[in-house]
Amino acid sequence: MVFVLKENMSEKLQKALTGFAAGVMVAASFWSLLVPALEQSESFGKFAFIPAAVGFLIGVGFLLLLDEITPHMHLDLTEEGPKGSRLSRSLKLVLAVTLHNIPEGMAVGVVYAGWLNGNSTITYFGALALAIGIAIQNFPEGAIVSMPLRAEGMPKWKTFLYGVLSGLVEPIGSVLTILCASQVVPLLPYFLSFAAGAMMYVVVEELIPEMSEGKHSNIGTVLFAVGFVTMMILDVSLG
Repeated sequence: MVFVLKENMSEKLQKALTGFAAGVMVAASFWSLLVPALEQSESFGKFAFIPAAVGFLIGVGFLLLLDEITPHMHLDLTEEGPKGSRLSRSLKLVLAVTLHNIPEGMAVGVVYAGWLNGNSTITYFGALALAIGIAIQNFPEGAIVSMPLRAEGMPKWKTFLYGVLSGLVEPIGSVLTILCASQVVPLLPYFLSFAAGAMMYVVVEELIPEMSEGKHSNIGTVLFAVGFVTMMILDVSLG
């Protein structure tokens, strides 16, 4: 995206990209993760919600912990995490998007683990739909981390590299999650809802505030709906 867009990303475009990414992640959390988790827990009867609820809350707590111990910076240049860090602003921006990408990689990994282990509620095309949806919303996420660095005068090739590095955690997280989930298949509903909780934390804590504060918040809301519907269509039509 850094080679296509202008050097300065407008506030409207920033909110549009953030809203779209948030919409995709919310839909993926529900359609691709929580619904299969609930379906796989039907044997619990009226307590079928327990694995999904427990996994979801642990996922939120896990991302909350990472948010607290990792120094990072938001697009409005507000810093979070441990105080007194000597990391550069550029690296803190990259770390912020890297935190977003951890649960996305886990989500793809756990769904593919379910398919590889023959889970009847997860199909190959359902896993593929989630991977495609996450890949689509990585375009705006890449722009969100790269364009502010470009605006500060960093060369295009270097901002591109930073954007790629921020997303490298996704395939790594996917592979590790596949390996872990494949070893404890009975806990798959917990893994699915864990990934959903982690993604929802990112949406509520990071993306929604960034898309709704200040001017042009309606653009973020509209693109949120577009992203949600896009992911829903992918999951329902392919899954």
